Amino acid sequence: MKIIDAHMHFSEIESFKKTATDLSKVNYSYDGIVKEYEDANVVLGIGMGLVEKEKEGFPDPSSPTPMGLDLDARIPASIVYCVGVNPYQLESQDLSDLEKTLDDPGVVGIKIYLGYYPFYAYDDVYQPIYKLAAKYELPVVFHTGDTYSERGLLKYSHPLTLDEVAVQHRDVNFVMAHFGDPWTLDGAEVVYKNRNMFADLSGLVVGTAADIKRYQDSPRFFNHLRHALTFTDNYKKFLFGTDWPLVPVEPYIEFVKDIIPKGYHEDVFYNTALKVFPKIEKYL
Repeated sequence: MKIIDAHMHFSEIESFKKTATDLSKVNYSYDGIVKEYEDANVVLGIGMGLVEKEKEGFPDPSSPTPMGLDLDARIPASIVYCVGVNPYQLESQDLSDLEKTLDDPGVVGIKIYLGYYPFYAYDDVYQPIYKLAAKYELPVVFHTGDTYSERGLLKYSHPLTLDEVAVQHRDVNFVMAHFGDPWTLDGAEVVYKNRNMFADLSGLVVGTAADIKRYQDSPRFFNHLRHALTFTDNYKKFLFGTDWPLVPVEPYIEFVKDIIPKGYHEDVFYNTALKVFPKIEKYL
């Protein structure tokens, strides 16, 4: 089965480097991701554009809009990206620069970092972003749920805040990254209710293959996730993603296979990504 990783990272972020070294034990580099993707039959990865201007500074108010990928001088041919947005940098010139990047064939969506920046999804600051998404027929991916920084503010990343945006902008497809974990049941209602809201299953675990197995075997750890997946009653609304380098690719694939009925594997691991990110078809 061919697999699309709909949520990964390839940026010079200090916390990602530390996680790779200390927790997930992955080779966070060009060679590392190329090998992991080849071994796991991942044909495409969608990176989330992110830039850290100061060491250990994310969320960094001085980071530019647009934010791209900058881990290595080489970007693997198997990786495209969602351009990142900093709400503190959305003046007319920033928006003009952002719009220019949307013509880049390698840009397949837009990423908004809720919780890392203190703005709700429905705040006025993001309205120009949704207009651009509609104009260029690109999806918008929101960080939701727990933040990978103590400086994040959780009230801004709660998945219920996405409902208003989905209703206001029916002509745009949205992706709820991380399924709003740990508020997955709230996230499930937003996905269930809105035809233009999808969710990716990235970032639900941080660590090695052994850590993934330990969580997977826990009788209670993923009860909330399984409940939420069943509640939506529509596995075609979900996309596979790893949040690499937070976990090694192949063990995380096996974990997601375990929580998704086999009859929907082709949708979750491949078909839904094609629907939500139509620009990626040329790369497959």
